Amino acid sequence: MPHSSNGWFGQHVLSVKQFNRPKLEHIFEVAHSMRSMVERFGTADMLHGHVLANLFYEPSTRTSSSFAAAMVRLGGRVLSINEVVYSSVSKGESLPDTVRTLECYADAIVLRHPEVGAAATAARYARPDHQRRRRRGRASDSGPA
Repeated sequence: MPHSSNGWFGQHVLSVKQFNRPKLEHIFEVAHSMRSMVERFGTADMLHGHVLANLFYEPSTRTSSSFAAAMVRLGGRVLSINEVVYSSVSKGESLPDTVRTLECYADAIVLRHPEVGAAATAARYARPDHQRRRRRGRASDSGPA
């Protein structure tokens, strides 16, 4: 995913508390520009070649669909794991193991989990972005923003 000099490169988004007003304004400006591009051209290719993993441990329609639609409209692909009962989780695979497995296939992971602190746990066990990038043979400046 395109690298930006916004200070978020390689960072995990775990809480709205991470954002102050200027950061939120920047996010909304970028989102507006992306939306305008998609409305004008129907799609964009800025995320071409990148993969998002939607990992949902509980039911979701709007959240799962909104992340998937945004990724596809920006030229990326989506791995959707919406029912973990059909994944290795049903055989006892832990959240850290699942995250480590998915990060081998995806550039970013969206997680919805019923347990408080699950996102922080997932972030703690995820490999640093630059290691994942090198292992996959891509330049470190093209990681998740």
